[in-house]
Amino acid sequence: MADRPMRTDPNAARPGRGLARRDLVGALAAGAAVAAAAAPAVAAPSSRLTTEEFRLPWSEPGVDIYVRNKRPAGTDRFPGDRILLYVHGSTYPSSTAFDLPLGGMSAMDYLAGLGFDVYCVDLPGYGLSGRPAAMDAPPDDNPPLMRTPDAAKVVGQVVDFIRKRRNVEKIDLMGWSWGTSTMGLYTSTHNDAVNRLVLYAPQWLARTPGLIGGGGKVGAYRTVSRDSARARWLTGVPEDKKAELIPAGWFDQWADATFATDQAGAQQSPPVLRAPNGTVADKDAYWAAGKPLYDPGEIRVPVLIIHAEWDADLPSYQAQEYFTKLTHAPYKRFVELGEGTHTVMMEKNRMQFLHAVGAFLTEADPQALN
Repeated sequence: MADRPMRTDPNAARPGRGLARRDLVGALAAGAAVAAAAAPAVAAPSSRLTTEEFRLPWSEPGVDIYVRNKRPAGTDRFPGDRILLYVHGSTYPSSTAFDLPLGGMSAMDYLAGLGFDVYCVDLPGYGLSGRPAAMDAPPDDNPPLMRTPDAAKVVGQVVDFIRKRRNVEKIDLMGWSWGTSTMGLYTSTHNDAVNRLVLYAPQWLARTPGLIGGGGKVGAYRTVSRDSARARWLTGVPEDKKAELIPAGWFDQWADATFATDQAGAQQSPPVLRAPNGTVADKDAYWAAGKPLYDPGEIRVPVLIIHAEWDADLPSYQAQEYFTKLTHAPYKRFVELGEGTHTVMMEKNRMQFLHAVGAFLTEADPQALN
């Protein structure tokens, strides 16, 4: 199948492939109104932004890869070090987290406001991308979907699309949670295509039980409820800090947008979100078994690790140990944010997170003398 962008009507939807784009935007906007009224306002980028959406073909016929782009309006030429691609983690898509307009501004908005050509991708089986046929069958009928090498291959396809579109050799990459394994694996074998790498809550060898997967047979996908999503989010947060961690309305805004992307799951009672289980299979076969899936020492580009102290999904010890394995990065940095969880990007301290990411991506050579 040719590797080329397929522009589609963003308002079109296919049965079983998620809500129409206009319906999803409605869910985002409704939550945004609540959040803007309930939380302290955050200044939006001063420049106007242009948004484009693309659909790239995947290996399974009829299943496409959703890519979103935001950039300063009127600008179509960017150097490689001002182009960023983001990929999500194990359970939730990029489009409803990285581009969630909390307080009127998303992470994509912020970075595009700094002058970046920003992209996010939903992997097949997630968000606004197509659902593999195996997700319409009982989960035990098929093996786990979207293993980490599969995800890295999709990332490579999107990277090549962006490089060709902008006529650049390298771009910046950013991954969250399992997305750090996807981006780390890809970078370790494609250093020549990467400028800088941001790893938000990196996955590494586990000494404690994970919050997803419970042992036993791992099917093609799993289901997540809204209540379990909230409970997982707040795991590890001190009781006296839970009430103020997520500004009023923000969890509902995110949950409304995220669960709306899975039309089949939304029809169940209570509604659920289906998520591919390749990440669970890789956790069991590698990270929980003491076997790295790839070698971070093969990453040869500047790296930022950013993490939060109450992250119960991938605790601080994993990020700290991963940092020591980056033996060939030209320079590396570790930022630990206080009073935040695995989802700090959508919590009260999100601006600390965004400032740290923006500073790393925009700075000149930090090793140069003034």
